[in-house]
Amino acid sequence: MQLKDRIIVITGAASGIGRALAQRFAKEGAKLVVCSDINGAGARAVATEIGGVAFETNVAKESDIAHLIERVEADHGPIDLFCSNAGIGIGGGAEAPNDAWARIWDVNVMAHVWAARHLVPRMIARGGGYLLNTASAAGLLSQIGSAPYAVTKHAAVGLAEWLAITHGDQGIKVSVLCPQAVRTAMTAGNPDGVASIDGMMEPDEVAQACVRAIEAEDFLVLPHPEVLDYMRRKTGDYNRWIAGMRKLNRKYRG
Repeated sequence: MQLKDRIIVITGAASGIGRALAQRFAKEGAKLVVCSDINGAGARAVATEIGGVAFETNVAKESDIAHLIERVEADHGPIDLFCSNAGIGIGGGAEAPNDAWARIWDVNVMAHVWAARHLVPRMIARGGGYLLNTASAAGLLSQIGSAPYAVTKHAAVGLAEWLAITHGDQGIKVSVLCPQAVRTAMTAGNPDGVASIDGMMEPDEVAQACVRAIEAEDFLVLPHPEVLDYMRRKTGDYNRWIAGMRKLNRKYRG
């Protein structure tokens, strides 16, 4: 899909990858870039910068996502590309509090579900559309130090796969973004963590990878190409891969 003259919505657009996507899509000639974020002031700042429009949206609420989709389509026209990009991270394992598990599940998984629930039928009715869902390399591999992040990102990848399989024949294109460490607020407090083992990428580099993938209609977006090798090692010898991950866990977790 070409981005020129498209109406595009991005959640988590106030900073990081979302902001870089908004800037890049505007440069590609998008008809309208809708910047959505729980940080309304930040979303408005990015929208002003690129000549888009802004919405204050809490993606942990289905009603907010439904309202975003309804208002954009009513006021501006059919959404061609919806980037479900907002995400959060928390540390810990099974002992993490229930409210933390619920929060990260809503933001990292259910936000994608709700976007698909309210938008995919509209896209099918008009002949197609595109979803770009931000997950993580943690959704293909795992995340040292955070079970909630690893689990929710795996679920996000699983949902993207299901949507592509189930609705591909109805004109729905799906890409899932799975980077390692990116220089954003999420990595600011841990610049040398395990996710940065192959280097810290800049958000604009990730946006470039997304543009290439959308133009090619590729499902998997891997800004860090090493992740593909890690996936192959994982599926090629699961026991050996687990042993290697345990070694990483000892190194980074003591």
